[in-house]
Parts: sequence; structure tokens; C-alpha cells
Amino acid sequence: MTAASLTYTSAAGRWTLLATILGSALAGIDATVVNVALPAIGADLDADFTALQWTVSAYALTLASFILLGGTLGDRFGRRRVFLVGVVWFAGASGLCGLAINAEMLIGARALQGVGAALLTPGSLSILQSSFRSRDRARAIGAWSGLGGVATAVGPVLGGWLVDVASWRWVFLINLPLAAVVVVVALRHVPESRDPGAAGSHADWSGGVLGALALAGLTFALIESGAGATHVLPALAVGAVGALLFWWRERRADYPVLPLDVFAAGQFSATNAVTFFVYGGFGALFFLLVVHLQVVAGFGPIASGSSLLPVTVIMLLLSSRSGALAARIGPRLQMSAGPVVAALGVLLLARVGAEASYAVDVLPGVAVFGLGLAIMVAPLTSAALAAAPPEHAGMASGVNNAVARTGGLLAVAAIPLLAGIGVDSYDSPSFADGYRHALWISAAILVGAGVLAGLVVRNDLLEDDDADSGDADGDRDEASQLPHCAVGAPPLLGACDHEGQPCRR
Repeated sequence: MTAASLTYTSAAGRWTLLATILGSALAGIDATVVNVALPAIGADLDADFTALQWTVSAYALTLASFILLGGTLGDRFGRRRVFLVGVVWFAGASGLCGLAINAEMLIGARALQGVGAALLTPGSLSILQSSFRSRDRARAIGAWSGLGGVATAVGPVLGGWLVDVASWRWVFLINLPLAAVVVVVALRHVPESRDPGAAGSHADWSGGVLGALALAGLTFALIESGAGATHVLPALAVGAVGALLFWWRERRADYPVLPLDVFAAGQFSATNAVTFFVYGGFGALFFLLVVHLQVVAGFGPIASGSSLLPVTVIMLLLSSRSGALAARIGPRLQMSAGPVVAALGVLLLARVGAEASYAVDVLPGVAVFGLGLAIMVAPLTSAALAAAPPEHAGMASGVNNAVARTGGLLAVAAIPLLAGIGVDSYDSPSFADGYRHALWISAAILVGAGVLAGLVVRNDLLEDDDADSGDADGDRDEASQLPHCAVGAPPLLGACDHEGQPCRR
């Protein structure tokens, strides 16, 4: 393994930062920017609402299913190598998305995109932790988090501009030159690293596939039931069997993709339950708002793509302070109040109708929603890390990230169905009613998440009661100080300690 020797001010350090920021931004941007293009995709490919759901869900499905496996592969085969495979894979899938001739081809390419994102996302931060010397690591990670968040926020604005002046296809095709830059920089400047303890392990491919099968069955049943499909029950059966086989496999695997014993800590299970419902409440809002602004409120792609930009600004300004506050008073108050504040923002956005004004009708809800996220996300991430055994610090971060993505995935599948949004309603007047009902449901889920946090989260989770706990405490401190800008999922923290040596996942 290459020793952690990069400095923040060195040329090699800056090039490594560039590669990891651009790489992680590729995956982060495509998790949100596609929403801006959905109306144009629907019109060009004659796609109904179910196809638009799958366009979003196919990416989220494979990303959530394989992100833990992607981290394990990086530890074993080399973090830079797997990161580069993910970038190239992601670029190839993006090209297929941009060339799609029908909705089915686009959905399949989006699923492939998610696999590429699952390979590159864990590696971006692990590369920083394994490459930078300890005194520069926090500064590098802070730059990665902040600039990555800015890139993710700018993505929907750029996507709206591309849809407006060119075509929705360029939302995907622009990934190709960006990926080429990442590959060239990484090959020339990024050092390789791996976990020596993982060299003899076997990657849990079957666990990853069975997890994907379970999620796919449930997602298919939820989405297709809105279209009146007759094969919903078989899909549910496939999902249930996949879940049982996944549980059986993970109980017996020597190197499971998801060590189930990490859930033996009750507080870890509790914080992840809160995570699931919180990000489920967010998921439907991110999916529906930009569509609603275009097809009902009459906003253009650029205006709708810019609508949530204040959320990232607020999180950049406040989330690290929120994390520091939670470290002093405990996470329960913020994990309880944050979802309720966010729910108030969602209810304000539910009032947006035809001919709405951004300043009067949209911005207040967006600002309140962003404040709720800033209050909650950093304490939630820190609590999830602190609730796991110290030897599972890296795995705890990955599980928390995957749980959040799964919550968003299932929300996009289920909430439109519960709200009565039909197959063809996204471009009809009935979509406004469905949108409003969906946001009421999202707000109720967020309030429920806040109540759950108040009941089950302990305030002493972030207390430093073991001065010798080493890397785990360091990771928890970093989690509380990072500017948590990504709204799709909590940040992934790597599995390396503060001397650059890897912790076993």
C-alpha cells in the first residue's frame, strides 16, 4: 500500500483533489439533474409517468444495491483502480443514455449508470483518506465535501440550460468529457492504495446481486401497480425471496457486503431507521418538484433546475455549525426538530400552483426546507457513526448512505402511487392534485421521522468517553465538521484511520 504522503498544497495533492471531486460530482449530479430533464424526456420519447419513475429509480436502485460492494472491491483490488473502472463504466452508460431511442433503452442505461456510480462513489473519499498525510487530511476532505456539494448544486442549473438550449440528451453526454478529464488526471497523479487485510478475501458478489434483486422486486411492484400491471404479486414474491436469500447469505458469508452484526447495536438500527424515513420524505420532493414547476407552474428548465439551489447554500453555511452544536448538546434535539422544520418547508411547497412566482411561492418553502436539512443532516451522520462499534466505522458510514438511498428509491416508487398520480397524469391538470397530495405524504413522513428520533435516539451518542478509540473518534469528529451539502444521501466516510492505515470494513 502506498503511504499517505500527499500534502494539501502540493501539485499532486491538488490534482488528486480535482480527480476525486469531479468523479464524485459525476455521480451526485446525475442523481438530481435528470429530474430537470424529465418533462423533455417524456415528450421526446413518448414516455408515460411510470417510465419517468423508472428513469429515476433504475439509477437509484443499482447505486443503492452495489455501493457497499464498490467500497469492498476498492479495498481489495485498489481504490484508484476501482474508481477508474467506475468512471469509465459511468461514462459509457451516460453515452448510452444520451443515444437512447426509447424509454426502455434509457431505463436500462440508467441502471448501468448506477452500477458505475456505485464503483466510483466510495473510492473518491477513500482515496483522499489513504493518500493525504494526517495533518492535511481534514483540509482535503473539507474541500472535497464543499466543492463537491457546489458542483452537485450547479448540476441542475447546467442541466436546465442544456435542456433549454440544446437537448435533454446533453444532460448525459456532457459526462463524457468530464469523465475523460478524471481518467487522465487520476492515471497521472492519483496514488494507488488498498487494504492489505482484504487481499485474500472474496468479494460478496452474490450478496450484492441478491440485495439488488430484493429492491428491484419491491420497486417494480410499487411502480407498476400504478399502471394496473397483473404481475405485481410475482414481483413482490421475487422481492421477498431475494430479501430472505440476502439475509441468509450475509449471515454465512466470510466477508459479507453487509455484516448484519453491525445492527446488533440498537442505536445504530434506530439512527438508520430515522435515516430511512427522512430521506424517503426528501425523495418524492426532489422527484416531483422540478416536474411540477415545469408542467404546472410554467417555469422553464433553467428556472426549475435552479429552484433548489438555496438548499445547498444554506447547508454550506450552516451544516458544520450544526454538527458542532450536536457534538456539544447531543444529536436528539436536532434530529427531532430538523425533520419537522423540513416538513414545514415541504408543506409550503405543496401550495405552489399555476403561474406561481419563485420569490413569493417557491423560495420561502425552499429556504425553510434547507434550514431543516442543515439542522438535521450532520447530527444524523455523526450519530449513525457513533452508534456503531468502532471497528465498523467505515462500514457504518456506507450502510447509512445505502439506507438513505434506499429510502429515496422506495419513496419515488410508492408516494406517487399513494397520491393517486396515474400513468398519464404528469402532463395533465390532475398532476397538480397528485403533487399536492404527494407532498402532504412526504411532510407526514418527515414529521414521523422527527418523532421517531425524539423517542429512540440517545443524547449521549456523541460523547467522547474513550480517549483511546482512535480512528473511529476521528471519523466521527470529521462527520460533525464536514459541510454536508449532498442532499441525496449522507456523505460516505472512508475506512482509513488517521495515520493512513486501513480499518477492516
